[in-house]
Amino acid sequence: MYHLSRAIYRDLASDIAGRDDREQVLRACEATVQRLVNDRHYFAHPSQTLFGEIRWRFPLSAQPRVFAVVDRHLRAIRAYLESSNGAMLALTGRRPTCRATTRRRGLCSHDPDPRTGYCRWHRHLFEEEAALAA
Repeated sequence: MYHLSRAIYRDLASDIAGRDDREQVLRACEATVQRLVNDRHYFAHPSQTLFGEIRWRFPLSAQPRVFAVVDRHLRAIRAYLESSNGAMLALTGRRPTCRATTRRRGLCSHDPDPRTGYCRWHRHLFEEEAALAA
């Protein structure tokens, strides 16, 4: 998982001003990628979140490029995670499970659709969420 956050950092490192700023940018990138991988269904705007944390560590002239780099990388990570359940397994070492709970308040153990996070038995929950959001 850290190779993804390091890729963002490497693309941004040339524009960072101070040594202290470099460490803070790296930590912010790592925290954002970790949250995106572990909790992407509840992380609405990761690009804006990361950019908001790190933008003041860059000169004003570099900020459009910084946002473009952050957005490009985080979109690619999200697309990779939504491509298959194996992507989540490869990054975290654990098998993804359905986001729904059973009647006995346990977690559903079926394999979810990587795009929605719900299994085929609970996909109606995603449709309800989408209808409420619209």
